[in-house]
Amino acid sequence: MKDIKIPDELIRKLKTQSDVEDLVGGIYKQLVEKMLDSEMDEHLGYQKNDRLGKQTSNHRNGKSTKQLKTDAGQVEINIPRDRQSSFEPVVVPKHERMSQKIEDAIISFYAKGMTLSDIEEQIAEIYGVKLSQASISNITDKVLDHLKEWQTRPLDPVYFVVWVDGIVFKVRHKGRVVNKTVYVVIGLSNTGHKEILGLWIDENESASFWMSVFADLQTRGVEDLLIVCSDNLTGLTQGIQSIFPEAQNQVCIVHQIRNASRYVVYKDKKAFTADMKRIYQAVNIEQAEEALEELDAKWGEKYPHAIQSWRRNWTELTTFFDYPMAIRKIIYTTNVIESFNSMIRRQTAKKTIFPTDDAVFKSIFLALIKINKKWEKTIWNWGIIANQFLIKFENRCRI
Repeated sequence: MKDIKIPDELIRKLKTQSDVEDLVGGIYKQLVEKMLDSEMDEHLGYQKNDRLGKQTSNHRNGKSTKQLKTDAGQVEINIPRDRQSSFEPVVVPKHERMSQKIEDAIISFYAKGMTLSDIEEQIAEIYGVKLSQASISNITDKVLDHLKEWQTRPLDPVYFVVWVDGIVFKVRHKGRVVNKTVYVVIGLSNTGHKEILGLWIDENESASFWMSVFADLQTRGVEDLLIVCSDNLTGLTQGIQSIFPEAQNQVCIVHQIRNASRYVVYKDKKAFTADMKRIYQAVNIEQAEEALEELDAKWGEKYPHAIQSWRRNWTELTTFFDYPMAIRKIIYTTNVIESFNSMIRRQTAKKTIFPTDDAVFKSIFLALIKINKKWEKTIWNWGIIANQFLIKFENRCRI
């Protein structure tokens, strides 16, 4: 096909961009109509004017016109019909008026965070096709079918580590703009790969909400979670325990440092933070407890709430001390999911307010398809980490 040459004589007649577009559109129209005629021949079982046609009950029945939006602009196509209305063209499917290339471009633009109005301008400029924002939204809605399949796909029986966090978006709801959180669950599989297990949206966190999230994972085939890392989300621990009672919960140390520092005035933060570091950089739990007591003795009277925030969540904050250093590094913070959230933010930065929950899901789902490509490799040091998990959880691991 690449060797096809347009006659020089024809090329010399082209004077303007419009002439080129008319030529391309004319060629496109001619080729598509020839292909449609061939499809009809195959459907009926005989070619036009063939005597075999007299021996069949179905015959050609004229043509209908269809305005098709293509890379060459808008083209009017004549589509053959049959008397029994049983002809289903493949080249130009029924109820479709858009070339696949334009649809792919629209979805690609949407995935890059462009607004509907921006996409409308780009399509008109590149392809010379005028589309309404409603039409563009309908095209991107096709992503929702893929999202539903992805959201209900079977999962592995065991995940070594699960990271949980949420991203807040502004969404129109019942005539007003509200903050809604999309909760993301990322799992570390028994092959050492990170995998986004699902997305859920809600206005409020609660134990019942988290129970429904983990029940969803269980329904899709998850039998066990070894360690769950989070930012101490409301009701999360109860929700986990109701479905996966053996799972251990690790509250993110980085979030804890931020939470405790909120109670400390600026001039003391550097010294206070340095003293907190002795807690989470301790060699073992006993040394960490000593560091907490020293922090309390030095700062407790001045900043009691900062100390209480450590004591209140001490069990969940210190789970990582039960593990070797290689595992500690991947569970004591939620950096994995924080990095994911940052990439999502970059992809959706131009969309300040989403019209619906589905619009939020579409944007995130398209972004995570790109993110997944970056997660094709196993996590660093996986061989050592896998062996340590096998020793620690010999009766629960599957590799």
